[in-house]
Amino acid sequence: MIELDKVKEALSQVQEPDLGKDLMTLNMVKDIVIDGKQVSFTVVLTTPACPLKDMIRGACENAIKILVDREAQVQVNFTANIKSNRKDGQSVLPQVKNIIAVGSGKGGVGKSTVSVNLALALAKGGAKVGLMDADIYGPSIPIMLGIQGERPLMKEVNGKGMIVPIDVMGIKAMSIGLLIDDRQAVVWRGPMASSALKQFVTDVLWEELDYLIIDLPPGTGDIHLTMVQTIPVTGAVIVTTPQEVALADAKKAIMMFDGPQIKVPILGIVENMAYFTPLELPDNKYFIFGKDGGKRLADLFEIPFLGQIPITLSIREGGDEGKPAYLNGDQISQKAIDDVAQQIARNISIRNANLDPTKVVEMAV
Repeated sequence: MIELDKVKEALSQVQEPDLGKDLMTLNMVKDIVIDGKQVSFTVVLTTPACPLKDMIRGACENAIKILVDREAQVQVNFTANIKSNRKDGQSVLPQVKNIIAVGSGKGGVGKSTVSVNLALALAKGGAKVGLMDADIYGPSIPIMLGIQGERPLMKEVNGKGMIVPIDVMGIKAMSIGLLIDDRQAVVWRGPMASSALKQFVTDVLWEELDYLIIDLPPGTGDIHLTMVQTIPVTGAVIVTTPQEVALADAKKAIMMFDGPQIKVPILGIVENMAYFTPLELPDNKYFIFGKDGGKRLADLFEIPFLGQIPITLSIREGGDEGKPAYLNGDQISQKAIDDVAQQIARNISIRNANLDPTKVVEMAV
């Protein structure tokens, strides 16, 4: 008969690769059941998108067979408990665990495309995901999600009217484009745009979310400062293309988030439009805008490189038709997006375990 204490001791030798401690110390092992030579238990991951699941499973099986009984039949189940490291009093977005700001120094690099598909990839992994379109002047999320023309409902909560985000494709979405006529330009000064962003925080009923992705406008202006002073941002994702002109502006975005006044952790860089791959020639890569520019930028600033997303016809068509590439059967794009989403989820877990708690930025501007 296999003994419970010996199973626990064996699993205490299995390290969580990212967090640097063993599974038992991290309290990640639940529901151990022993029946003769059969041992089953559940490992509680820090994210359902964990890319190291197979590695953890193999390490658990080996530990029990080597340290307990070589004839043991081991069944490792997985669940996830996405954690937060907020210590801001949670007066804003109280039920949101992690907030991801997606930015770029330059327009036209596909930041909104990355935001939409990242949200869908995280949701497919089992997370509760929201998407806030903070690009007040050029909102594109409604088109990309196929919800242009829709209007969000209102709900009274504790005597206050709240805007209910639109449920679409398994995520919750909100954009200024859902509140105005799409033939109408938003001609606002900076303070007005900043006020609108604050309303998206205080007057929208986001409810419980594991991840809230904020699609920021290009540049480093009022909206960005308002966001970090209003919302406890877990980390920032920088989107760039490989070309030098985009990289030059991406550097400014990195320096803004990593600057001494703001100090929002950078989760990594996504290189979008990294290469062109025709669907009929999936093994071919054509480096239209240069090669590995995002990777070189990540190396230069010593921040994580999250991966490359190619140009494919389905990404362009999906964005225009409200059928995002991640869901339209394009396996090339889907795999690239999945890889990026897994790395972001992984880096959030590492950030929450090892860095200072998330809080609103306090600065004099």
